[in-house]
Amino acid sequence: MPIPSDFSSPNRMSAKERAYSQIQRWIIDGTLQPKEQLIDAELAEALGVSRTPIREALLLLEVQGLVEVHPGKATRVKDIEKDDILKLYPVFASLHALAAEISTSLIQLEQIEQLKSLNVRFAEAIENKQPYQAMEMDEQFHNLIVEISDNLYISSFSSTIQTHIRRFKYVFLQQHETSTNSSVEEHAAIIAAMEQRDSSTASAIMKQNLLRPMNELYTLI
Repeated sequence: MPIPSDFSSPNRMSAKERAYSQIQRWIIDGTLQPKEQLIDAELAEALGVSRTPIREALLLLEVQGLVEVHPGKATRVKDIEKDDILKLYPVFASLHALAAEISTSLIQLEQIEQLKSLNVRFAEAIENKQPYQAMEMDEQFHNLIVEISDNLYISSFSSTIQTHIRRFKYVFLQQHETSTNSSVEEHAAIIAAMEQRDSSTASAIMKQNLLRPMNELYTLI
């Protein structure tokens, strides 16, 4: 199980949180491959923590559906199922389309500027060929719109689905710039619709922004 040594971890996190955050990232970016065995002793040594927080982190990742824990047997990264793309994305797109529709009537000028700034940083990450950073900027953009909608259920369900979508999204953002630049343009169109208080257009483009990667990924994987 090769584990990189040149990674940085956030400060002020518990050992369990740090282990959870880093292992999750390794699963998403493919450092830890689907079906790969996870050895807690090796992970503990790599992360500079004891085996207890590693085991706790793996249990959390199991709840999220990223890891399969079999007591007394091997713990492995859960495999990616291609058909999951067609199950996850339509639900996610519908939730975010609804969030965009609701947020259009609630959004404030400073939040519009925040969205513009996030989209600029998203575009820069794509241009600089930083897919993980691009994914984080894209998520911050979408999550801000969800937050503005002020709907706990949209937020909760979206967060659950997003964890699984991240593995597919990372693959998408590693592809050629034409597809990813389309996402930047769609973000800009969503912002423009919100500025004009056009909720139906904001909702429609948001749905398109999430369903387009679904179709491209299904063909790719």
